[in-house]
Amino acid sequence: MPIDRLILAAALALAPLAAPLPAQAQDAGPRAFITKGQGTFGTTRMAYVAAEEEFILRSPDGKAAASVFATSYLKAGGKTAKPDASRPVLFVFNGGPGSASLWLHMGLLGPQRIDFDDPDHPQTTAPFHTVANADSPLDVADLVLIDPPGTGYSRILADGTPAMFYGVEQDAVATVQVIEQWLARHGRMNAPKYILSESYGTVRAAVVARLLAGGPTQTGQMDGISLNGVILLGQAMDMAHGAAGDDRGYIGILPSLAATACHFHKVAPDCTPQGQVDAAQAFVDNTYLGALHAGSRLDPARRAAVAQAMAHLVGLPAETILANDLRLSGAAFARLLLAAEGRRTGLYDARFTLPLAAAGPDPVADDPAMAQYVPGFVAAWDAYARDTLKINLPQPYKAIAFRDVNGAWDYGPSPSNYATDLATAMNRNPALRVLVGTGLYDLVTPLGTANDTMAHSGAPADRVAFRTYPAGHMAYLGREARQALAADLRAFITGSLR
Repeated sequence: MPIDRLILAAALALAPLAAPLPAQAQDAGPRAFITKGQGTFGTTRMAYVAAEEEFILRSPDGKAAASVFATSYLKAGGKTAKPDASRPVLFVFNGGPGSASLWLHMGLLGPQRIDFDDPDHPQTTAPFHTVANADSPLDVADLVLIDPPGTGYSRILADGTPAMFYGVEQDAVATVQVIEQWLARHGRMNAPKYILSESYGTVRAAVVARLLAGGPTQTGQMDGISLNGVILLGQAMDMAHGAAGDDRGYIGILPSLAATACHFHKVAPDCTPQGQVDAAQAFVDNTYLGALHAGSRLDPARRAAVAQAMAHLVGLPAETILANDLRLSGAAFARLLLAAEGRRTGLYDARFTLPLAAAGPDPVADDPAMAQYVPGFVAAWDAYARDTLKINLPQPYKAIAFRDVNGAWDYGPSPSNYATDLATAMNRNPALRVLVGTGLYDLVTPLGTANDTMAHSGAPADRVAFRTYPAGHMAYLGREARQALAADLRAFITGSLR
């Protein structure tokens, strides 16, 4: 189940939308906070410029409708040399919808990252700390981390409305405008361009990839911007995948359940998580698809055999699997796998656990993963933004805006598979490459769903690379996962990924 659908399923009484910020004195120009730094990224020691910049999005009649902030990290040009205008640029955003970019920023990409290398023993109380981040790909690309309207420091202004920005198409149009403004402001229109997205951000990436070219039915003008590559983490592009009555959700999540069972030593003692994934995928192809398709026509003896085979994969009793009609949701599995020990696993990252007793009902705040890693990210960003980036703004930073943004989102008349938008962009641009990265323990946007979505998108398979990491929805939590993903990002941007 994609992250946004899970959030929308929460029992939230939607509050009125937050009032827009008053119109600003635009004569002063967009605000910016500029600092300098240096660090070692990969094996390269280099100086960089950090810029927290404001971009103004305008309504069709030219009025300032939204103030959008993005954090840029640019390689310094040295004493005499100008910055390299042909250096790759990596545009980055998270998802939600309604999420700011601090997760990718502080977890993977920034020159400083949160000190969070041991998910098995997470730190959940202050003080939290940041450390130098040698895994940042700043050595191979400049970075631009975008916070959409209503997230981070970005806000809708008095002459804008939520309906102008809080929807699939509207949001993508706004993101295109930010990218275009950034490229023009920095003189980088001829630079190689990449997008890195996470969760709902993969929907944004797919639609943005389609819109950047422009055209009479797209943006109404010939924008002519192409991308060199798109990176999708925790992809959520098919909004119809796993809906009620759709067995694809159970099929897509099974490999992730199998990997999680191995992680907690609930299956064969000589298992490996990837081995369990491979075995689960073979079971899906050879047995599970046919069993689910048969429905009530499935012979009782065959049903029992299927349940027993599943038990060896996911570590639950065959009787429990039969009681669930051979269909295991992530939420049910998270409660059942460690129930004998009085614990439950996270959905966003099944490596994280909390007690079953006194578990609250909130699908995010009470998730064992989100509950334990969010405080560190929020506190670390606050200190970093204030003390290192020297950002001084009156509005608070919104990490995720559930009610104001997520709860107001316009998905259109029916759920869609936005991977087809990405396939369209790839059709137009034969050089566009895609990297799909998934955490083995992601029970929200699982790896089987990622594979199925891309396989049915029309995207050319020879230009799509798949990678899995020993992590959850945030595929960079933990040293091993972060370093593997960082290596793949460098290889993808430099063209050496195979």
